[in-house]
Amino acid sequence: MGRKRKGRAISGWLVVDKPAGITSTAVVNKVRWALQAQKAGHAGTLDPAATGVLAIALGEATKTVPYITDALKCYRFMVRLGQATTTDDAEGAVIATNDQRPDDAAIEAALDAFRGEIEQVPPQFSAVKVDGERAYDIARAGDEMELAARPLWVERLDIVARPDADHVELEMVCGKGGYVRSIARDLGAALGCLGHVAWLRRTWSGPFDAKDGLSMDQIEAMAHSPELDTHLRPLEEGLADLPELPATPEGAARLRNGNPGMVLSASVEYGDEAWASYQGRAVAVGVYKAGELHPSRVFNQE
Repeated sequence: MGRKRKGRAISGWLVVDKPAGITSTAVVNKVRWALQAQKAGHAGTLDPAATGVLAIALGEATKTVPYITDALKCYRFMVRLGQATTTDDAEGAVIATNDQRPDDAAIEAALDAFRGEIEQVPPQFSAVKVDGERAYDIARAGDEMELAARPLWVERLDIVARPDADHVELEMVCGKGGYVRSIARDLGAALGCLGHVAWLRRTWSGPFDAKDGLSMDQIEAMAHSPELDTHLRPLEEGLADLPELPATPEGAARLRNGNPGMVLSASVEYGDEAWASYQGRAVAVGVYKAGELHPSRVFNQE
């Protein structure tokens, strides 16, 4: 028999407004400690220097994390023109400079190449694995590496402000796996002036918004108290992008045991992914087939 997990068997989401200077993993650990939770994880890493929404999944909600990481996200960021850095952000050392400064029209024209389905090469300092090693570990050792380009869907990329000739503030809505630092680096290269990210904030991720997030100070102040529990959001919010199918009582019982169960469907087509609910709570995620949901993930919210 396996060892019983320490802590509370709580499930749901806690939305955090991550400050700069702390890793996403450290935020998860703080939240797990504050809630005395058995299990926790986050839905999409933010760099230590970045701020904004970091959605923390607890308990059974960790099974819905892939649906948040796959969802669209919005980033607000400032590009510092005229400088390239080792890390493609302000944390790195400046390795090249350029005196050219494009006007707003030139920047707007260059942004077209970064919209829609694009390919981007991750920064050298990133968590991408190369022959089993993290790229940032190789980069810190002073070695350069060839990183393969990866596809990215960019829904929107717009100029927000141009405070001065050296800076342009942008807002991007994109899909899974986007590196904002790569956007800044490649935009600077396309403009012929170089560039890096001066600051970065994720304003929303799927259904979660930074304005609804708790600060680390608030989490610390409410730690180990029932008050913090009141900020938990339902597991079901992690399934917002999937259709909901009410399960029959018999269907819910079968689904909880990992078997196909009967659900009520009005518009879901054969083969669509959906989630089944019973009495307002998620029972399972799976594929809809001829009146039944065939589960791939089952939730224990008893």
